[in-house]
This record gives sequence, C-alpha cells and structure tokens, in this order.
Amino acid sequence: MNIPEWNIRGELALNCNCEIFCPCVVSLGDHPPTYGYCQAWLAVRIDDGHWGDTSLSGLAIAMMLDIPGRMSEGNWTVAGYIDERATGAQFAALEQIFSGRARGTTGLFRMLVGTYLGSRREQVEFHTDGDVRHVSAGKHILGAIQPIAGANPDAQVKVTNTQYWMGPDVTIAKSLKGKVRDFGRVWNLDGRSAEICQIDWRGP
Repeated sequence: MNIPEWNIRGELALNCNCEIFCPCVVSLGDHPPTYGYCQAWLAVRIDDGHWGDTSLSGLAIAMMLDIPGRMSEGNWTVAGYIDERATGAQFAALEQIFSGRARGTTGLFRMLVGTYLGSRREQVEFHTDGDVRHVSAGKHILGAIQPIAGANPDAQVKVTNTQYWMGPDVTIAKSLKGKVRDFGRVWNLDGRSAEICQIDWRGP
C-alpha cells in the first residue's frame, strides 16, 4: 500500500480507570495501571491535518481502549468512532491513521492492538467550555474532563519533556464524566484519571 505523507495537529483528551495520575504516561507503559488493567476512552480534535492532498482539518475521532495489563505488553482491544461529517476519503484516511496502518506516530498500534473491532461513523463532538473538555461519540462515549488545580490557579499542572508518544507535555486532569457503553462494555470512569495534550502526529 502506498501511504502518503500525513500530519495531524490538535488536542487529545483521554480518560482511564486509573487513580490520578495514570502511571503509564511517565513509565511509557512499563508500570501497570492502578488496578492492573486499563479501561479508557480518548478523543482527538483535529485543528489542522492532511492525508496527502486530502484535508482532515476540523474533524474529530474517538476511541475505546480495553487493555488487559501493562500497556507495553500489548493485546489491546480497540474500537474507533469517526466523525460522521467525514467524506469517504477522509474516513478511510483516519481509519488508516488510528489503526496504525499508516505507520508514523500511530504505527505502534499495529504492535500493541490484538483485537481491532473496527471503526464506524458517529456524531463525534469535542469542544471546550472554560477549561473543561466535553467529548461524545454518539451514545457510546460521554465524557468531560478538567485539569486538576495547582498552587498557581493561572497555570495548569503538567508533566513536561516526557517521551510519551502522544505528546511530550501532558496536562494532568480528572474526569467529571466518563461513560462508555459499547461492545458489551459498560464503564463508569467518573472521577478517575484523565489527561490533555497537544498533538503533532505525522507519518509515514
């Protein structure tokens, strides 16, 4: 398959079942999640992006992730929810990127994902109200996350200069709402660990 040059810039929000703060970020997946397994959703707002000559700007995508142990040990089960506004070409490009088949930044999904449940069109919303990120993917993911408070109320609490593949600077957050219901999974991640980071992913 001929994979064109691609790039996605925007913001990622993630909520998992770990207690605050998820140990997987700074350990790069070598430390086990708080409860030994990971249940999570993530969403990406694409502010600027392209797949070859196809624009991806203005779209959004969400994912469900079910990870049985350490993130680095693989055997993930994932499903994708792609913005219903996407054209056929945009849908195909985003599925290539978020399944890892497009190599580049997200290429590690090919090694870590054991079961890919596929991607489908949904009304994916990702918007910010104050400092709260609100996310939904149809009725399957309903989330709202907020940065935790720091000593300086005007600055976010961050972990910086990491080797985390999603982005080197991660804002520590918590979930105000984190509901997942799909593929036989019914998760309540309210009050659990969350993170926000600016992304600049590219390939191949």
